[in-house]
Amino acid sequence: MNNQIINNTENNRFELSLDNGDTAFVEYSLREDKIAFLHTEVPAAYEGKGIAAALAKYVLEYAKSNHLRVIPICPYIKAYIQRHPDSIETTH
Repeated sequence: MNNQIINNTENNRFELSLDNGDTAFVEYSLREDKIAFLHTEVPAAYEGKGIAAALAKYVLEYAKSNHLRVIPICPYIKAYIQRHPDSIETTH
C-alpha cells in the first residue's frame, strides 16, 4: 500500500492506492468555503483494516486546515465524526 493519500481534483476525490492496484477513495463536492463528503469506498479485500478511518481522518484534517465547513453526506464520514467529535469544528 502506498500510504499516500492524494487529492484527485479532476475526479473530485481523495484517493489511496492499494497493493493490488485498487484504489480506496472519498468523493467530495467543493463549493466556496464548504466541502461535502459524498461517498467513501474501500475494496472488499481491504475492509476492516482501517483504510476508511485513515481516509476519513485525512479528509477532515484537510477540511480543517483549509478552513472549509464540512457537510457529511456519506454515512461513514458522519459516523466517524460522531466517534471523533474533535475531528471537526463545524458541521452543516
